[in-house]
Amino acid sequence: MQNSENCHQNVWILSGTSDGPVIVNKLLKLNYVVFVSVVTYKATKSYVENSRLHIITGKLNDTSEIINFIEKNKIDYVIDATHPFALIISKNLYEACKVIKKSLFTFERKTKKKPFKNFYYINGLKDISKEGLENKNILLAIGSRFLNETASYYLNCGANVFTRVIPTCESISEAFGSCIKNSNIAILEPNKKKGNFIEKKLCDYWNIDYILCRNSESYAQMNWEEVVYESNMKLFLVKRPKLKNQNPLIFFDYDSLINQIIS
Repeated sequence: MQNSENCHQNVWILSGTSDGPVIVNKLLKLNYVVFVSVVTYKATKSYVENSRLHIITGKLNDTSEIINFIEKNKIDYVIDATHPFALIISKNLYEACKVIKKSLFTFERKTKKKPFKNFYYINGLKDISKEGLENKNILLAIGSRFLNETASYYLNCGANVFTRVIPTCESISEAFGSCIKNSNIAILEPNKKKGNFIEKKLCDYWNIDYILCRNSESYAQMNWEEVVYESNMKLFLVKRPKLKNQNPLIFFDYDSLINQIIS
């Protein structure tokens, strides 16, 4: 257990709204000073108010920016709990910590392979078989970064493309600037309290045949799984990239991560 002599160590965690708040609360209870980096202001609302918690909003551009932050704030431990597909920030964190010889801990959600008949695992966003795609209604729930490129590919395959994006300025801008019809765009925030009611209604309204999302084990993914499970739709899950595995200190549950820090 953390003792009083070590309770002023600084931990920096980069995360979203799923795992970050849980890890932060555990560290605060152990009297660590915690810095949290999130991408959007809305994400800050998921964290508690605490005098030992400092929240930073916005993207980190490169390794030098990361190194400067670590040195300026005298960070003792860095935790990468970013999205499983956030390849660039994970790579930059790894390289920055290697340069300044700082401990980097990676937290990853466990991958749970589901053996359901209408769930399919694919290697990339464009790996749904072209055969039979013509006139199919495909819903892209893949975020906004590769939305236009992916939508263009499936439109060229003859599919009708729809998308769900979360309500952030970047996501909305990318969606309405893409090749997808405005009428085929839904702005929707996954809601734990309301379950998958809206997602189901959306699929029914658009007569969706296929859903494409990334295998991140996020709450949004769980919603799509539940919607597809008792339907005739097909869910295509893009397998996770393996880039983060270059860091040997990877943890799949909160307590193991915390115990490593306090040991």
